[in-house]
Amino acid sequence: MDDARPEGFEGELRTHPSALVVPLPHECVACYVWRMLDEFGCNATPRWVRRWRDARAPRATALEQRLARQGGCCDCELFLNVWVHAASLSGARDGLAPLARTVSDLCHSVRRGSAQPCTLWVRRPRPWPRG
Repeated sequence: MDDARPEGFEGELRTHPSALVVPLPHECVACYVWRMLDEFGCNATPRWVRRWRDARAPRATALEQRLARQGGCCDCELFLNVWVHAASLSGARDGLAPLARTVSDLCHSVRRGSAQPCTLWVRRPRPWPRG
C-alpha cells in the first residue's frame, strides 16, 4: 500500500472527485457496489451499501441487516455470498473482470427507493441446505 495515500474513507473522498462515489440515477445497489469495489476496494464494512442506501433508498433502514443475514456483512461479501451476475450462471463464464468496468453502464435500473438489485443480478444459489 502506498504510504502517501490518506487513510480511511474520508481520505479516499479527499483524493477522488465526489462525483465518482455518487450513485448514478436509477443505479441498483448491486451495480453501484460492484462499481465502487472496482474503483476503491473493500474495507471490510458495508460502506458502499450505506452510501447507496442514504442516496437512493433512505427508507430501507433494514438493508444492512438483511444483507448481513444472507452473508453480506461487508461490500465484497455481497458478491461472494448474496448475489451473482446472472451471466455467470448461464454458462457465459468469460470471466467477470471485464464486467467491473461496464456493469454500471449496463444496469437494468430499479425504481428510486427500491433496495433490490436489477435483473443483472440473481440470488447466489446455496450449495448447502439452510438449517
